Amino acid sequence: MAISIADIKALREQLGTGMVDTKKALEEADGDLEKATEILRLKGAKGNAKRADRSTSEGLVAAKESPAGYTLIQLACETDFVAKNDKFVALSERVLDAVAAAGAADVDAALAAPLDGKTVGEVIDEQAAILGEKVALTHAVTLSGDQFAVYLHKTSKDLPPQIGVVVSYSGEDAETARAIAQHIAMFDPTYLTRDEVPADVVEKEREIVTEISRNEGKPEAALPKIIDGRLTSFFKQVALLEQDYARDNKQQVQKVLADAGITVSSFARFKATA
Repeated sequence: MAISIADIKALREQLGTGMVDTKKALEEADGDLEKATEILRLKGAKGNAKRADRSTSEGLVAAKESPAGYTLIQLACETDFVAKNDKFVALSERVLDAVAAAGAADVDAALAAPLDGKTVGEVIDEQAAILGEKVALTHAVTLSGDQFAVYLHKTSKDLPPQIGVVVSYSGEDAETARAIAQHIAMFDPTYLTRDEVPADVVEKEREIVTEISRNEGKPEAALPKIIDGRLTSFFKQVALLEQDYARDNKQQVQKVLADAGITVSSFARFKATA
């Protein structure tokens, strides 16, 4: 039977599929939109398995207040073309709503969260089949606390936010709290304090800087002081409170927070690009 342009257009707008694939599916389904939708989804689902090993170096981050606190997610895809696609953005909003409603603390809990009678993971797989790319929820967290500072940064003006930070804090200086969120976006600390750095990580770093120092021919008697100095530099890289403040590198973040009367209890930072 003849397939109308209107039906092709309607199905493409609903699913975001290509012109040729949509027309073929409608022809196979004898013009039945529901059957054509099933055909396209099945075709896409088969493609998901082939895409499983592909890398997801693009995507977006999104955040919203949740019943449990504040939720931040990272939804990844393969190309920036899909990252700015309306259907991908709409999917991220649906996923964020579901993950926030569930108060999911990690990716596993987020993927198991209910969404439209299915799980978040199932909905993502369905939409990946339609979009024709590997799509993955790569990070998800819900922070609890008194107050939150949120910063979403666009690395390109024509793309959704690709760096997201949520800071859980107590205190009244919201402006400084947001500035700290911006600092985290820029300097990417892994831990809040040096005490949070695992002992095995510190020991491995100590071994590395010791070997470097010895290879440089440093005097044995001077090694302890040199090693301690290099470990201090390491802590300034990985621990937020030890870092030099982005807006004034003569001050450490911990002093800026103390002067502002702010206590940070936790933070999360996700980056949706490789």
